[in-house]
Amino acid sequence: MHSRRHWMKTAIVAVSALWFGAVATPVFAAEKVTVFAAASLKNALDAANAAWAKESGNEAVSSYAASSALAKQIEGGAPADVFISADLDWMDYVAKKNLIKADTRSNLLGNRIVLVEAKDKVKPVDIKQGLDLAALLGDGKLAMGEVKSVPAGKYGKAALEKLGIWPSVENKVAGAESVRAALALVSRGEAPYGIVYQTDVTADPGVAIAGTFPADSHPPIIYPVAILAESKNPAASAYLEFLKSEKAAHFFADQGFTILK
Repeated sequence: MHSRRHWMKTAIVAVSALWFGAVATPVFAAEKVTVFAAASLKNALDAANAAWAKESGNEAVSSYAASSALAKQIEGGAPADVFISADLDWMDYVAKKNLIKADTRSNLLGNRIVLVEAKDKVKPVDIKQGLDLAALLGDGKLAMGEVKSVPAGKYGKAALEKLGIWPSVENKVAGAESVRAALALVSRGEAPYGIVYQTDVTADPGVAIAGTFPADSHPPIIYPVAILAESKNPAASAYLEFLKSEKAAHFFADQGFTILK
């Protein structure tokens, strides 16, 4: 009898272990870090996410759009763990609404803005005070992010104003929902010139840099990152540390980003 009871107890323990193991494993496997990231980060961050998955066994899934659109989605309650903005303003926007964990915020990357043209037509443009960009555009449009919301558009407008160019091209601007959308307008030949980030040019073989805007013609281009206040994901902190590590730095540097420490 004692032997039979012992056998039954052992069997119950074994079945319980199998049961709880079967339940727990899918939950762990389904755990992933959801990232809301500025559109200009796509190539570099996709590569970094792949490396993170290989190293940690965890998955990072990024949703890309203009920082303004992502900030509004976060404000609306969209579930995410990490936010990477292409400017300080939109990170400040969500921070003031207590939507990030303030102690996790840091400045991750820097960038430059450039004037791009179709690769088979590109000619050097000296971007300086008084440049007659309107004449270069002719009857065409200047593709850039929406100047009131998209960071690349805001930086572009600031530079054009500083250089005294804005009044002559204001009515020629084709505002796009994101910097990558502006890039596509030039690549498809729908706009002769566009203002995008230096890093975007590597993402499209159909465009090339015609000129680079002086660094002092616009506010510093800074990409801040933070974990969102509603995130309960234990992997988010490790993911953030990975993005700031030497292991991830080359993915961003290879695309032309400046690594901020």
